[in-house]
Amino acid sequence: MSTSPAFADAAETWNRRYASADYLFGTEPNAWLREHATALPAAGRVLSVADGEGRNSVWLARQGFQVDAFDVADRAVEKAQALARREGVSVNYTLADVDGFAWSDAAYDGVVAIFVQFADPEIRARLFQRMVRSLKPGGVLILQGYTPKQLEYRTGGPSVLSHLYSRQMLESAFVELSILELREYEREVQEGQGHSGRSALIGLVARR
Repeated sequence: MSTSPAFADAAETWNRRYASADYLFGTEPNAWLREHATALPAAGRVLSVADGEGRNSVWLARQGFQVDAFDVADRAVEKAQALARREGVSVNYTLADVDGFAWSDAAYDGVVAIFVQFADPEIRARLFQRMVRSLKPGGVLILQGYTPKQLEYRTGGPSVLSHLYSRQMLESAFVELSILELREYEREVQEGQGHSGRSALIGLVARR
């Protein structure tokens, strides 16, 4: 399994963080996703990348999308499945890391990547390229991350500068896509215990 120095054993790290019965990042969807989900083709097939405990995948399924999701932590997948059952929706969950997931070209109407900042630049490059290739023509990518200024706030996200996102980096990474919106901004974020307080954010919406 490919990992970064900051996450020497990603599965163990995230299983430990998700060990509690509580949902580390809450059960409500990410605000950027909620605000921009209308850009996704209605009732389309959507992939939620590194989905964690299921807050985003379950919400997408509730909106009528056909949802696939994967995460490296088996505890996360268990909790995501429990949340989906509780909400009465169906999500196709897979236990896998970035390199182990069965990526397919032109398979999805939408790809959602919310705070997937565990990846060092090498892993991130592979992940982003696979995300682009997995989109159908006309498919939409919705992505949210932290900018380097987040190191000042320390209200969530990695403490490693190379794992954070900048406008230039995202423009370069997704040059094959048509960018519909790319915004750096600050906001009070309250997503469970994991993301709490003033945050330096960047959001992207782009179409293949």
